[in-house]
Amino acid sequence: MMERRQPIPVEEAVKKVHQFQKHGQVEWVPLKNSLGRWIAEDILADHDVPAFDRSPYDGFALRAEDTKEASSEHPIEFEVIDHIGAGIVSAKTIGPFQAIRIMTGAKIPKGANVVIMLELTKTFEKDGKSMMSLKRPLKKGDNISRQGEETLKGNVMIKKGSKVTPGVTAILATFGYAVVPVVKKPVIGIISTGTELLQVSDAMVDGKIRNSNLSMVYAQVLEAGGEPLDLGGVSDDFDQSYEAVKAALSKVDMLITTGGVSVGDFDFLPAIYEKLGAEVLFNKVAMRPGSVTTVAALSNGQLLYGLSGNPAACFVGFELFVKPIIYKWCLKENPFPVFAEAKLTHDFPKANPFTRFVRASLDFAGSQLSVTPTGLDKSSAVTSIAHADCFIVLPGGTRGFSAGDQVSVLLFHHEGGAPCWMTN
Repeated sequence: MMERRQPIPVEEAVKKVHQFQKHGQVEWVPLKNSLGRWIAEDILADHDVPAFDRSPYDGFALRAEDTKEASSEHPIEFEVIDHIGAGIVSAKTIGPFQAIRIMTGAKIPKGANVVIMLELTKTFEKDGKSMMSLKRPLKKGDNISRQGEETLKGNVMIKKGSKVTPGVTAILATFGYAVVPVVKKPVIGIISTGTELLQVSDAMVDGKIRNSNLSMVYAQVLEAGGEPLDLGGVSDDFDQSYEAVKAALSKVDMLITTGGVSVGDFDFLPAIYEKLGAEVLFNKVAMRPGSVTTVAALSNGQLLYGLSGNPAACFVGFELFVKPIIYKWCLKENPFPVFAEAKLTHDFPKANPFTRFVRASLDFAGSQLSVTPTGLDKSSAVTSIAHADCFIVLPGGTRGFSAGDQVSVLLFHHEGGAPCWMTN
């Protein structure tokens, strides 16, 4: 007898999965290997920035009070008593009508309280001495970068759960993090099911297809910050599939299987979850594509994802239910996708009882965002995924949509949206 499944709303499915979220442990990696990792602890400033009063320009350091009478008609002359570059500290103290030639980044010498840019001065020799003159008065503090004006010692510079970007590496280097505390990546196992699957390098065989899901999911795991583990494929055999899933559980933090979750004669995953004693959180979601997406949890909280064998449906299932859990594992404060509003460029006249996630691309030209489907809107389609950067989210139970309608768009390469993320 065919199993009857009761679909649940997408938002409810998301909430069920997030009840089983876990956080990763801390590991330390060299700074040069930290790009793309997730910070596991708050990064604190171990000194003020700047660490001392310094010059933001090439010019001269001097006393502001000596310039108050300066004008075009009455230039004020200064004796240049030293010349310093960044990293050099002058041993001299500036006195009345004295100046020190200073380079960008150098520490302000004793006695000086102002810097004038080189292009606003005139240099010359007089009585065997190096001299400088200026034609404008200066105020105390002009052109000086003060100690701590950027940040103070002890301030949080990078919050835990932040992704290491090139800019973050600059902060880490500034504060002496030769090794960086990052979240240990979750190991995500991937098992492909289906007798019809060929390896990527195999020649085409009548009635079979190459396994695109493995490469796609592997890349999605990497992009989200996980450690993918290819556990191979299994044919449409219950015992073989069960043993493969059972053996995988001790090697991974989460397990993804692709295919085998529908209600066909060779779809064994629901029975495998039952034999493992896993709690099935849901086995049908009111969405297209990917309605057969199934998620189960073992007693230890280990999640088992049964994603559709259809590429587009598999892709959607990962983005909605797997990626946010990986983000949460990596301590990201808000792991949910971002939504935007855009103008639809194509008609979708067909009514659908389920929420539809249509692969699409955003156009940022002009003041109005517009969104266009990237190809065939079928769960088996693979080409439409390659050029997509978002999903058009069309709520179920509507009479269809027309070009020009405002629709919600889910940006699957962005995160940080509202926890209650379904806007429709």
